Amino acid sequence: MSKYFGKNSSEQSIIAVSLVTALCLIGDSMLYIALPIYYKEVGLQSLWEVGLILSLNRLIRIPINPFIGLAYRKISLKSGLMIAVFLAVVTTIGYGVGYGLIILIILRCLWGVSWSFLRLGGLFAVAECSTNSNRGRLMGLYNGLYRLGSLIGMLVGGILVSYFGLKVVAIVFGSLMILGFPLIVWLVPRKQVEKEIELQTKTPITILFNKQVILVVISGLLLAFIIQGLFVSTLSLVMLKHYSHQVQIIGMTIGVTALAGVIQGIRWAWEPFVALKFGQLSDGKDGRLPLFIIFLTSAAICLALIPILMPLYIWIIITSFFMLSTTIITTLVDALATDVGKISDINIVMTYYTVFLDVGAALGPIIAYLIISYENGLNFSYYIAALIFIILAAIWLREYKAIVKVQRRQPNSPVIQ
Repeated sequence: MSKYFGKNSSEQSIIAVSLVTALCLIGDSMLYIALPIYYKEVGLQSLWEVGLILSLNRLIRIPINPFIGLAYRKISLKSGLMIAVFLAVVTTIGYGVGYGLIILIILRCLWGVSWSFLRLGGLFAVAECSTNSNRGRLMGLYNGLYRLGSLIGMLVGGILVSYFGLKVVAIVFGSLMILGFPLIVWLVPRKQVEKEIELQTKTPITILFNKQVILVVISGLLLAFIIQGLFVSTLSLVMLKHYSHQVQIIGMTIGVTALAGVIQGIRWAWEPFVALKFGQLSDGKDGRLPLFIIFLTSAAICLALIPILMPLYIWIIITSFFMLSTTIITTLVDALATDVGKISDINIVMTYYTVFLDVGAALGPIIAYLIISYENGLNFSYYIAALIFIILAAIWLREYKAIVKVQRRQPNSPVIQ
């Protein structure tokens, strides 16, 4: 497939897919900020239902990702994106007009299908058009641009929901997503998307049980569990526990939902710059692993501090540094996955990497809200997450030392670094 990608058209395609994905993300990101507090407005009765709804879109992607990959063998990338935008519009407006657990279950399942089309299309584009010298930069470009949708969803959505309610904001955001159709027509190059994206549906055991493949896949699962699942879905609850519904900041009173949206939105604001810069740094001679290990450790320290009551300004600084670390971590682990795929089988590795990402992200809210139901459960869930990060850092440090030894003996050996 890589022969269909020219240097310029490849980067154009990555930018186009990223922007369409960003537009489709605004409703989903708004829901993570608003639903834990405004769940009764849409007909939910308890927090466990919130956890279920926030997880369902990821659960549905676990079995459906291989089928989406198969679909991309039959249809163009442009067609896949059209399907994704249509489903995103339907589901987001549905949050505003629908009511009750069953309706929300259906809507979240449909959004899961939409996201599978978006995510697999983007990852395959990056994996196939990149080389060892620019893979980190292109992955940072892709991650940074598509997460602008999360910036709008969490920042603008968190503020608007505080004033107008979840339903009104959902309808407005869903209507804005209609702009995705002309974006696809104008920005996705026809030559690029007329070619098939190849995906092997049969997975040789020898590829999946390679040591480096297992390491990357399990790391992706655990990182998605904590960053995309636990942290995103519980941040507003941590703030509510410590600082009540309203907080004073820079002389103004602001709701915790709005402040949580601002805090998480800041991450998406720096994402295009930080992800691109550190992705590019990881393409250098020292490789990705030293940076990966350093920021895993710093993120673990922040996670252990987030559930502790402290002055609001200090808490915001710690939380912001955690999000900065996770921006770098997620870009690096995505790049590591494509590194491993390039020396084994890119289609198999990336497909199952995304499956395990979805498993982790889906389990995050479910397990977090189950733990929260017990006394001190919110604090305990963050301490467990910090321990997981420390363990991952130790495992990758050991792997890095082993890789350095191999490269000293065999400088041209095809290993990740």
